[in-house]
Amino acid sequence: MSKQTYRVCFCFRRKFKLTVAEAPPEIKALFDEYSEGGIMSPDQLQKLLIEVQGEEDASKEDVRGIMDSLHDFKHLPIFQSRKGLNLQAFFRYLFHDLNSPLSPYNTVHHDMKAPLSHYFIYTGHNSYLTGNQLSSICSDVPVINSLQSGVRVIELDMWPNSTKDDIDVLHGRTLTTPVKLSKCLTSIKKYAFTASEYPVILTLEDHLTPDLQAKVAEMATQTFGDLLYYPASECLAEFPSPESLKRRIIISTKPPKEYLETKIKEGKDDGSQKETKNGSQKATKSVKKKDKGSQKEKEGSEDKAWGKEISDLKDELEAFDKDEPEDGDGMNKEETEDGDHKLQLSASSEYRRLIAIQAGKQKGGIKEWIRVDPDKVRRLSLSEQELEKAIITHGQDIISICILLSNPTSASGKFSDTIFTQRNLLRVFPKVMRVDSSNYNPLIGWMHGAQMVAFNMQGYGRSLWLMQGMFRANGGCGFVKKPDLLQNVNGPHNKVFDPKANLPVKTTLKVKVYMGEGWDLDFHHTHFDIYSPPDFYTRVGIAGVPADSVMKKTKTVEDDWTPTWNEEFEFPLTVPELALLRIEVHEYDMSEMDDFGGQTCLPVTELRTGIRAVPLYNQKGEKYNSVKLLMRFKFV
Repeated sequence: MSKQTYRVCFCFRRKFKLTVAEAPPEIKALFDEYSEGGIMSPDQLQKLLIEVQGEEDASKEDVRGIMDSLHDFKHLPIFQSRKGLNLQAFFRYLFHDLNSPLSPYNTVHHDMKAPLSHYFIYTGHNSYLTGNQLSSICSDVPVINSLQSGVRVIELDMWPNSTKDDIDVLHGRTLTTPVKLSKCLTSIKKYAFTASEYPVILTLEDHLTPDLQAKVAEMATQTFGDLLYYPASECLAEFPSPESLKRRIIISTKPPKEYLETKIKEGKDDGSQKETKNGSQKATKSVKKKDKGSQKEKEGSEDKAWGKEISDLKDELEAFDKDEPEDGDGMNKEETEDGDHKLQLSASSEYRRLIAIQAGKQKGGIKEWIRVDPDKVRRLSLSEQELEKAIITHGQDIISICILLSNPTSASGKFSDTIFTQRNLLRVFPKVMRVDSSNYNPLIGWMHGAQMVAFNMQGYGRSLWLMQGMFRANGGCGFVKKPDLLQNVNGPHNKVFDPKANLPVKTTLKVKVYMGEGWDLDFHHTHFDIYSPPDFYTRVGIAGVPADSVMKKTKTVEDDWTPTWNEEFEFPLTVPELALLRIEVHEYDMSEMDDFGGQTCLPVTELRTGIRAVPLYNQKGEKYNSVKLLMRFKFV
């Protein structure tokens, strides 16, 4: 058994034995039950896969694949080919990538033939920014990174360049440095389908003159070619399905207005923009002041190490009530559409023809914004605080019953009795005060049917971990079928899903944390503590509707690179369809802030039951080479 040496002072050193990972007692007992004479035969392994791992379709070919994969570990004392596994080989199988908590084959298994509005879509916000919202560099690199990680909605803000003869992409009226639109489009074409063959939606914030809009149309047509999707008519009556749009790029923006009208609007916004900048400065000062005070406490230190803890719906709304301006005081990127055809641009029919998903708001308040037109579908964008304020001021009448529509005066004369998000796309984007590119709790959008919960992909932290966790579902293709409870009207009173309702428990998830390994391979031996091996603990919990959301914690195992906890937790779930399993590992430090040891987030509905090897990720969502937890999942 090898040892590690830690220097305590100039003349004194401490030595610690490096423990070798051993199968926990429960694993040893399981092996004894499904083996004979210290060997688990292929037939016995198949029986274990079916009875313990819940893999009812496990075949002899699957078992043969497991055996073959383990033979790659030549140092393991595996017995003669095809005879079976001894305890050590079985233990290594349990930690193998083939034994992951989600399907290791990344197959798309949701129905992909429904309209786009029936899916949660992996959505980016200001996809070109490398850092904060005020002064960072604009580049195609974060666009490429987003596409490679499976993001399906890319947002670009288009502005005239300094000479008014070309198009720049930048965050307008800030100190961000621009990148050429042509460069972004070229990168989008190259990387659009590296992670998923399902469509990429390009949302454009248009601040251009008619001649530059025509130039955008020319750029997009020449760059994307046959990849570009053209709608059959100017206004779609129903969105196409992801299946029918494979390897297509879709343009979404508001229909063009007269440039003069836009300039008038921007002139009116100048005063509010000054307020926005001042508000941003105040918000930054407030955040700094809050962070300074929080470092006096252990919890504040943890927030710094891990990112801010996920707030529940109540916390989000209270914060909005105190801090957010009234409507009109902040910058809303999605301008209101008033329906006046006199304002429609006539100069560039090519540009108008590109717009497959029309965006915009009707004149008026939230009730008008979410009115359903049975003859036309569209995309509505609400800022984070607009959605939250609607929840506060109008409650379930707005978020649920008014999302059901009462609009008997449509062009076809039909009475629309449907949920807004059943046919239309709802996009939610971060509030303007998030100048540091932080994010919000995405479940606020998902619980209310929003398909496009737009996130700053460079805003690493717990909120982004939830986003990454949600889109590990369905083979990581970037589209997750919305649960039926968000699509249908239920009950005699035509009510839609209320995330705050007191609902019965549908199922209980039992989670057992056995042990972890791999930190000694991925980190220097003094990374966590310069005086001794790390003291790890694990946090396990649920992010979902308020009634289901909770976090629990194991004991701390001191001075051990391969900690064994053997602790079990139970999570009653009222809405498992929206639940995400949160797993975080932390290294305890008595005198300073705790250190980050890894995290992951998993969609509960896609968990494979049984004993599983759970890979952990760093703060950016990149998977560690070796760090894993051995856990058991069971639904009762």
